[in-house]
Amino acid sequence: MSPRENPFGQVLVALVTPFTADGEVDWPGVEQHIDDCITAGADGIVVTGTTGETSTLTDPEKLRLVEVGKSVAAGRAKIITGGGSNETAHAIHLYKQSERAGADGVMIVTPYYNKPTQSGVLTHFRMIADATDLPVILYDIPGRTGIPITYDTILRASKHPNILAVKDAKGDFAEVSRVLNNTDLMYFSGDDTNVLPHLSIGATGLIGVTANITSTPYRTIVDAVNRGDLATATAEHKRVEPLVRAVMTHVPGTVAAKYILHGLGRIGSPRVRLPLVGPEDSEAYAIETSLEAVRDVPGADFSNFRPDRNAAAGGALPKVPGTTR
Repeated sequence: MSPRENPFGQVLVALVTPFTADGEVDWPGVEQHIDDCITAGADGIVVTGTTGETSTLTDPEKLRLVEVGKSVAAGRAKIITGGGSNETAHAIHLYKQSERAGADGVMIVTPYYNKPTQSGVLTHFRMIADATDLPVILYDIPGRTGIPITYDTILRASKHPNILAVKDAKGDFAEVSRVLNNTDLMYFSGDDTNVLPHLSIGATGLIGVTANITSTPYRTIVDAVNRGDLATATAEHKRVEPLVRAVMTHVPGTVAAKYILHGLGRIGSPRVRLPLVGPEDSEAYAIETSLEAVRDVPGADFSNFRPDRNAAAGGALPKVPGTTR
């Protein structure tokens, strides 16, 4: 298949949404964090995704995140809006507004909770893609949505001119290879532990949670793969593995990333919104123990790491509870 131009970037951060201690969006903190990620090597930022706590963000907050992202990026990185909805009409409305707000692309998660048939999944994707001129990434994460995007559905979706890519958190490498062989879709690794394996079989890049802490190692890995230097990519993959373990294995990635960023002094609060809560004492200890194995990872200096378990405890409700619209 002929290669398509990549409108998304290669090193994409699944951005956390910094909150104040009372659970409101910390807008200066958002600006600083986006700038930090881009400065460290990211060329794409996914706002309002799972890691950004999209389920508990209001629609106005989601749109403002796009606007702030565009302003801070100032052409240095693409701003992709994630999340979507399990209600097709709501997703269409949200993505149309996101396009007007300046988004460079949209990432559509498989409809969750409803458990539609694959025909319903495909119709959901097609109708959203019809409603926007933005390039689309499909997000395949059955562990969260309850259903996969099957190979046949991906194949049929790939015929749509706006659907250009898949974010894969399914881990079926045989299927990834099959899709890459039979379509011109781009693939983005959606599992931090599998970034290098995905790239090694032809993926375009990554959309990573650990990249919130530092996107520099991922820039190194991607650039090395681009020039065919597997040795350098493998060495960096091994070096960043303990950090990935700290972020991704003990609590939800959002919770761990905020806990670590706050301990590094990079965000003002580790607060998450309910039903997410900060790490319990044993979980915080597990994160901190994993971090002790992090050595010489560019952009991840833990010599002054000061975690605050009390500040991270519990979760918050937004000032307008009961609806995310």
